[in-house]
Amino acid sequence: MAVRSEAADGATRPKGRANNLRWGMALLCFVGLSVNYIDRSALSVALPSMNDDLGFDPSVQGLILGTFFLAYAGFQLPAGVLIDRIGAKRSFALGALVWGVATMLTGLVTGLLALLVFRFLLGIGESTGYPGSAKVVSRWFPRQERAFANSIWDNGARAGTAIALPVVTAIIAWEGWRAAFLVVGVLALLWAVWWWRAYHEPEDHPRVTEQELAYIRAGGAREESTSDSGAKVRWRDLFRYRTVWAMMLGFFCLNYIIFFFITWFPSYLVQARGFDLLELGTVGAVPGVVAIGGSLLGGWVSDSLVRRGWSLTKARKTCLIPGMLLSSVIALAVVVPNAAMAVVLLSVSYASLAFSAASVASLPADVAPQPGQVSSLAGIQNCASNIAGFIGPIVTGVLQTATGGSFVAPLVLSGALGLIGAFSYGVLIRKVEPLPVRVAAE
Repeated sequence: MAVRSEAADGATRPKGRANNLRWGMALLCFVGLSVNYIDRSALSVALPSMNDDLGFDPSVQGLILGTFFLAYAGFQLPAGVLIDRIGAKRSFALGALVWGVATMLTGLVTGLLALLVFRFLLGIGESTGYPGSAKVVSRWFPRQERAFANSIWDNGARAGTAIALPVVTAIIAWEGWRAAFLVVGVLALLWAVWWWRAYHEPEDHPRVTEQELAYIRAGGAREESTSDSGAKVRWRDLFRYRTVWAMMLGFFCLNYIIFFFITWFPSYLVQARGFDLLELGTVGAVPGVVAIGGSLLGGWVSDSLVRRGWSLTKARKTCLIPGMLLSSVIALAVVVPNAAMAVVLLSVSYASLAFSAASVASLPADVAPQPGQVSSLAGIQNCASNIAGFIGPIVTGVLQTATGGSFVAPLVLSGALGLIGAFSYGVLIRKVEPLPVRVAAE
C-alpha cells in the first residue's frame, strides 16, 4: 500500500494560518450545534422547577419531551431539501431564529398547549443543524479532511448537553426557570447573527486564498455549480438506493444506543449500581467525556487513512465496523460484578459509537449522487436516527417495567443493535463512493 505525505489525489495542503479558513467554518458549526443542544436540553434541566408552577404529572412530562423529537425527526427530511435548495447560510440562520424564538417563548408559557406548540417549533428549527453542518463540510473540505471536520461539529452535541446542566441550573437559581429559557434562547439569536456575518461559501468568501480554494477543490469538495449538470436524481429516488437504506439502518442502531446515555443512563447508575448524587455527577460524567475523545480520534483515523492512499470505502469502514462492533460491550455492563467495571464498559461503548459517528456524518457527502443532494441525504439519515431517539427510551422503559426494574434486557438489546449496525455498514454498504445518477433501484 502506497503511503503518501500529501492528499491521496496529489493535492498539496497549503501552509499558514491564512490558508486554514475552512477550520473556522467547522468551528462555527460546532458553536451552532452546541447552542442547539443547550436549547433543547434546557427543558430537561428546568422541568422539575416548571412542575412546581405548572403541575405536570410524569405522563405529561413524557409527552412534552417526546413532542420535540417527533418534530425534529419528521422535519429532517424537508430541512435537508431546503438546505440543498437555498444553501446552508440562509437555512441554518433561519433555523436558529426559529429555535431561538421558540426557546424564549417557552419561558412565557402558562399551560400545556402552548408548551407543546413551542417544543414542536423548537424541533422544526433545530432540524437544520445536522444537515446544514454536513453541507458546510461537504463544500469546504476535501475528502481527506472530511471526517475530522465532521467530528468537530458533531461534538457540539456533547458539549452543549454538558454545558446546559450547570448553565441552566445557575440561571434557575438566580432568577427562575422562565429566565433560563429567555437567556439560552437569546444565545441562538446571537449565534444566528454571527453565522450570517461570518459564513460564506468557499468561492464567495472574501478572505479565502487561492491556494486554499485550489486545495479544497482538488480534494473532491462537492461543488454544485460544476457537478449538478445533466440528469437529476429526484429526492424521492434517493430511497431507491440500497446504500441509503443501509445508512438509515446503521445510524438508527448507533443512535438507539447513544440515546440510552442521554436518557436512561443516570437512572441505570442510581437504580442498578447504587450511585448517590455526588457519584452520579462525577463518575457519571466519564463516558461523555471519553466519547468526545473517541469522536475526534475517529475523524482523525478515517482522514489519515485517506491521506495514506486508502479508498474511501476502506477508510470509512475501518472506523464504522470496529466502532459499531465494540459498542456492543454495553451488553456486558449488566453482568460485571462492580460499578467501576460497568462504567468502564459503558465508556468504551459510548466512545466507540462516537468513533464511528465521524465517518457516519461524512457518508452523505461521500455517497450523494450529486452535490445538490448532500443535505437531503443527511436529513434522510438523521431522520432514521432520531426515530430511534424517540422510540429507544420508550422501549427501554417498557422492557425495564416488564422485567421488574431490570436493565438486563434493555442493554442486551442495545448490544445486539450494535452488531446489526456493524453488519449494515460492513455488508449492506458495498462501496463508499458517489451513487450512480439514475432513478432505478441499485
